[in-house]
Amino acid sequence: MIKLTGYIDVPADRLAAVSEALPKHIALTRAEAGCLSFEVTPHAAHAGRFQVTELFVDRAAFDAHQARAKASEWAKTTDGIPRTYEIEDLTE
Repeated sequence: MIKLTGYIDVPADRLAAVSEALPKHIALTRAEAGCLSFEVTPHAAHAGRFQVTELFVDRAAFDAHQARAKASEWAKTTDGIPRTYEIEDLTE
């Protein structure tokens, strides 16, 4: 399994657009083959920060998600916004 954890820090001037695009991004990701879980939640104490946790069955499913997401409206909406992620291969 591949697990991604981390966060995205959304600037105040882009928060409305990102918040509007997020439900579709979550729904599309959860519908992907191999997606076990996908959570994006606002951080309680850090305005504009969204905590991200993803779990995919294997590297192929994770890579397919990355490719789809990079070509999506979500990618356009969040282009240039800083992300801090850690990716773990839980099968090693």
